[in-house]
Amino acid sequence: MFEVRIHGRGGQGVVTAAELLSVAAFDEGRHAQAFPSFGSERTGAPVVAFCRIADREIRVREPVVLPDAVVVQDATLLNQVDVFAGLKPEGYVLVNSPLTVSQLGLDDLDDGSRRMMTIPATEIAREHIGRPVTNLVMLGGLAAFTGLIHLPALLSAMQKHFPGLLGEKNAAAATAAYELVQSRLSHNGQHVTKETSGAHAD
Repeated sequence: MFEVRIHGRGGQGVVTAAELLSVAAFDEGRHAQAFPSFGSERTGAPVVAFCRIADREIRVREPVVLPDAVVVQDATLLNQVDVFAGLKPEGYVLVNSPLTVSQLGLDDLDDGSRRMMTIPATEIAREHIGRPVTNLVMLGGLAAFTGLIHLPALLSAMQKHFPGLLGEKNAAAATAAYELVQSRLSHNGQHVTKETSGAHAD
């Protein structure tokens, strides 16, 4: 089982991101669940959503406390919320920021086994969507970074949820993020090694 925790602020589409990630996984024939944390969801307040993906029925229903991947849609949360709590030693971290991991001061969190990356999701969203809406941009980056889902399934889920021009714009933004992450991994000689196939629910 692969568990994802998505951090953002109210109004940034955190819950929608988790839902569409689960839909994409379901469309690929796997089991998936997505749900938000309970608490304040007012605009600007910290919000968390969870997604689990597995090849067998998922029986657990608790919040994700030991994530395989953490997505941070708003870098200002790094100084406000312990977004890395419980992250597995070989987990993935994807942060929306034009700065590097080092420039964000996150080097101390990486013991060499974790995989950490930043992408300028806000810039990508403005370019392709016309608004700084980064939730689906981050999903595109996550798909490339982890190999968790395939891009066509993700784009299909987006376009079903947002039909018409809006869906096309979000798909273009997600694709741009996917290609950016792929190019960085290729440039750095990195390869996705985390396998989700055969993962089972506890």
